[in-house]
Amino acid sequence: MTDPPLKRLFDRLDFAPQPKRFELQIVHERWEAARDGAVAAKRSAISFAPQERNAAETVFVHRFEGPGDDGVLTEGVSAAATLLGPCRIGDRLSEATDRRGAVRLRRLLKEVRRSGQPVLAQYTGVEHGRDRAIVEILAMPLSEDGRTVDSALAAISAHVLDGAPARTPRESDGGLALFALGANAAFGEDVAQALGAELTPLEDREFEDREYKIRPLENVRGRDCYAVFTLHGDHVASSADRLCKLLFFIGALKDAGAARVTAVTPYLCFSRKDRRTKPRDPVTTRYVAQLFEAIGTDRLICIDAHNIAAFQNAFRCEAVHLDAQSLFARRVVADVKDSPIAVVSPDLGGEKRAELFRLRLERMLKRPVAKAFMDKYRSEGRVVGDIFAGDVKDRIAIIIDDLIAGGGTVARTAAACRANGAADVWAAATHGVFSEAAAGVLANAPIDRLIITDSVPLAPAIATALGDRLTLVSVAGLVAEAIRRLHANGSITQLLEEGP
Repeated sequence: MTDPPLKRLFDRLDFAPQPKRFELQIVHERWEAARDGAVAAKRSAISFAPQERNAAETVFVHRFEGPGDDGVLTEGVSAAATLLGPCRIGDRLSEATDRRGAVRLRRLLKEVRRSGQPVLAQYTGVEHGRDRAIVEILAMPLSEDGRTVDSALAAISAHVLDGAPARTPRESDGGLALFALGANAAFGEDVAQALGAELTPLEDREFEDREYKIRPLENVRGRDCYAVFTLHGDHVASSADRLCKLLFFIGALKDAGAARVTAVTPYLCFSRKDRRTKPRDPVTTRYVAQLFEAIGTDRLICIDAHNIAAFQNAFRCEAVHLDAQSLFARRVVADVKDSPIAVVSPDLGGEKRAELFRLRLERMLKRPVAKAFMDKYRSEGRVVGDIFAGDVKDRIAIIIDDLIAGGGTVARTAAACRANGAADVWAAATHGVFSEAAAGVLANAPIDRLIITDSVPLAPAIATALGDRLTLVSVAGLVAEAIRRLHANGSITQLLEEGP
């Protein structure tokens, strides 16, 4: 049903938008919230939190003037310049420097004005006959009078494939090549910066039926390659989708002659089912390990696996396990001052993790640290267990866990700590794989502070629900130092003991 001239301008069109880029997801969510059943949202009703600065910087606005398709730029010069070339507030689309970009935008805005609905478009930027970037544009109607679509908000994200400025060719003598896939581009940049390196360019192209191809855009023959990709699931892609993409990319690297390929998965998916608890249960930890081994992965790095023993026993290739305990400990020690504290495990399965953290705090604080644990039994989606043991009275109770998903476990443990006299309740978890319901659960939980890492991109709803109770700790430096040491045959044991 789409006009052929519009279809020819883009590789992909989506009239029920599901942006792939995290920043565009946020823009779409803010527009939906501001619309609230009206003809279209008002621009003045769309706002971004301080931590959503990257999303706000993708936005620009064109006001329609007259019956034609021309528009006047009223906001977002830098974002619009990505598509239209150098421009100023008040410039018309018909005056844009980049004529091809102006045609693309004019066609999109015409469709938005006609339908009154958001449109997502994707195309490949080509320069001198070579693919340079994958560009996503999200266009959405605006209405200041509440009756007609009188302007359009657009957000643009460009994922550079290779290029400018051209890099000096590197010898293929085993030099390090660092890749960051998909939604991990920003995290990958942080790792590269901490490592003092550059991300190696890659192509990640999606076809009309949502199949894709992914390949390195530099010579990797004989090189030591590291592919960074956290394997969480969200509304953009499931854990299985991301796992499949990483496996395909590892296969492409091996086919291209890489000497060694290391999968860097800060969060490793399908790790929670590591043993049989019921007849005919799957052991997905082992199945995932077999997939990595079958594609030729030489080494895998993850942070705080759900069960470290199961993780280490599942892989026949080298499996490097990192933990965020040194990062959490530094933050806790800096903030607790002279207050008495206790480390709490939310279940018996995490008691060893909590004990190691407690001993680390004792060494750093040079004073005793109490401990406690909560009983928990999960079966068929139900969690039971009310036994609480330990000394938290008049102490800061610090709940330590590997991940938070629904938020129920940490919330019930926090409530138990309060009931047993804790002065404050803090929680620290490496992976924030928050479900849709987690924001509501955690907003009402008796938690004074929640510390998580950036191993999984933070959901905006969680940031809103927790506000200033939330503390984010970066694991980019930890990952970078692990890569540096592995590449140079250094000590990972020392890294875990001392931290990055």
